[in-house]
Amino acid sequence: MAEHTSSSITIEAAPADVMGVIADFARYPEWTGEVKEAEVLETDASGRAEKVRLLLDAGAIKDDHTLAYTWTGANEVSWTLVKSQMLRSLDGSYRLAPLAGDRTEVTYQLTVDVKIPMLGMIKRKAEKVIIDRALAGLKQRVESRA
Repeated sequence: MAEHTSSSITIEAAPADVMGVIADFARYPEWTGEVKEAEVLETDASGRAEKVRLLLDAGAIKDDHTLAYTWTGANEVSWTLVKSQMLRSLDGSYRLAPLAGDRTEVTYQLTVDVKIPMLGMIKRKAEKVIIDRALAGLKQRVESRA
């Protein structure tokens, strides 16, 4: 099994509010930094995104990729890569755990494999940067809406 990188953050909002921001792909360009475009290609019977195209510009890495999303209950979403120009795989998840006082612990897990050769140590560091930026952006976005 591939190694993954994981990190958590506490957000001052209820899990439903956090998941609302995570599920609102159209607004990702407003708060994620790296995502320049997001387009929902397919939705499930509940209206949740099942397939999303993302145009990414993270400096050295520019990519147009499509992810397939799986929603597990109200507090977990995971994704896997469908197609990409730069990536061989991209698997991740957000898991939300309610805390006392309308707070939520968000755990983001990510595994990335690029088509170009890269040392495992460098890949893990890149995953950590992606996760930390995503969690910080998510926290700022959710808490600024409260």
